[in-house]
Amino acid sequence: MWRIEEHRDVDKELSGRVPIDILKRYEKWKDIASLSGTQGLRAIKGFRDEALGGKWKGFRSSRLNEQWRVIYKVVADALLVQVVRVTPHDYGRS
Repeated sequence: MWRIEEHRDVDKELSGRVPIDILKRYEKWKDIASLSGTQGLRAIKGFRDEALGGKWKGFRSSRLNEQWRVIYKVVADALLVQVVRVTPHDYGRS
């Protein structure tokens, strides 16, 4: 099993402004990530899991819908997935 760690700002991002369906999809994403890591996320085509570049190099992104993304980093030797952001798609803002 993989361990999921959420950055302290993720709770702030999720409270209030995130639609319920996105919260449910994020919970499903966490279930899949904890059971099978990035291999499980890549196996589900709807997430369109991909490596990021530029200032986000070293991070990955999964789609929760057309707009919302989970941005995370994998620490493979520790079986750890570190969620940094759950955000509407605009990587240039941060």
